[in-house]
Amino acid sequence: MKKRELIQAVALHTGLNNKDAAKAVEGTIDVILANVAKGEVVNLSGFAKFAKIKRPARMGRNPATGEQINVAAPAKKAAPAKKAAPKKAAKKAVAKKTTKKAAPKKAAKKGAKKR
Repeated sequence: MKKRELIQAVALHTGLNNKDAAKAVEGTIDVILANVAKGEVVNLSGFAKFAKIKRPARMGRNPATGEQINVAAPAKKAAPAKKAAPKKAAKKAVAKKTTKKAAPKKAAKKGAKKR
């Protein structure tokens, strides 16, 4: 279930319109995230328990080469760096696609000149 589907289900269940249900769902998520970020545990009996977990450094493996690598313990500033990496990969993929598209156009122009 996606967030949009959850909002629609809450709206149907409570009789609220989608806009008010969205505010309720977003507000609930924001409060949970804020409390967990402070280090508090949020326990919703019969549903879920949200807590911040410290993970120690460990040994990992590079899936491409099989080489063992040290994986550092997560730091507070590590999350934004992880978000930036996929954007670079996406730009490379776009560059590759444009290169592939350019080649057939050149071939078409050469074919037109021969005729």
